[in-house]
Amino acid sequence: MAASSLLVLIDDIAAVLDDVALMTKVAAKKTAGVLGDDLALNAEQVAGVRADRELPVVWAVALGSLRNKAVLVPTALLLSAFLPQAILPLLMLGGAYLCFEGGEKLVHRLFHAPDEDAEQHADLVRALSNGAIDLVAHEREKIKGAIRTDFILSAEIIVLTLGIVANAPFSQQVLVLSATAIMMTVGVYGLVAGIVKIDDAGFYLARKPGVLAQKLGRGLVAAAPRLMKVLSVLGTAAMFLVGGGILAHGLAPVHTGIEVLLHPLEAVPATAWLTAPLNALAQGGFGVLVGVAAAAAWNLRARLRGH
Repeated sequence: MAASSLLVLIDDIAAVLDDVALMTKVAAKKTAGVLGDDLALNAEQVAGVRADRELPVVWAVALGSLRNKAVLVPTALLLSAFLPQAILPLLMLGGAYLCFEGGEKLVHRLFHAPDEDAEQHADLVRALSNGAIDLVAHEREKIKGAIRTDFILSAEIIVLTLGIVANAPFSQQVLVLSATAIMMTVGVYGLVAGIVKIDDAGFYLARKPGVLAQKLGRGLVAAAPRLMKVLSVLGTAAMFLVGGGILAHGLAPVHTGIEVLLHPLEAVPATAWLTAPLNALAQGGFGVLVGVAAAAAWNLRARLRGH
């Protein structure tokens, strides 16, 4: 009897784990787009610190991301159980903040001269070199910004995953959300760590004997700053795509309007494949409008207050 009970227990555990693995796989597919945005945003966020401090900063942000998810997972489960109507407004608030952050960056790029940005960058490099800036405080600001952005993106990942397992037993919901949160954190920040150390890997290879290793090293060193510029652009675009997507789904008139505009394309087989990318672009465009308007209003408020 005891042996039979043990076998039944093992079989039940195996079945639960199989369901958890399946739902986690589905959740990973559903949240892959947000994961890519998370990667671009956080690699861009942690750039700009000293080379020997890059990995400690990434590690600090990764720990902050785990703390975010340690708060978000139980909060999402509690809200789903007792106050499901609060999830959408909170998610939309996060989406609006992402659009605002993207709007600030876009306004800065449009209305600040490249020479001014180059001069500010040179001043920052000089200040970091001669100790005029508190490096600890500088790192903390970088880490806070990255963790703040991670919180919003993590919230969307958790909510999307919760939607997938909404009808599953509570124990499976906990397991799937926890597994998704851990995998996303390890995957994102493992890749971020690799991205920010590309130039160091290039310098290492450039000093190795052998023409191939040296060429590869020089190529990596040359590619690193370009990659960071690309990630900076992708990070801003991701803010609009993610934030605009959240707001568009939460505002029925916007969501319906986009569907009506794209319906003629969807009805024709030859152009149906364009529906998904154009839908994302439309949502991103809405995010741009919201973000730029919010950033302009914030800057106007700051000017009126004399800041």
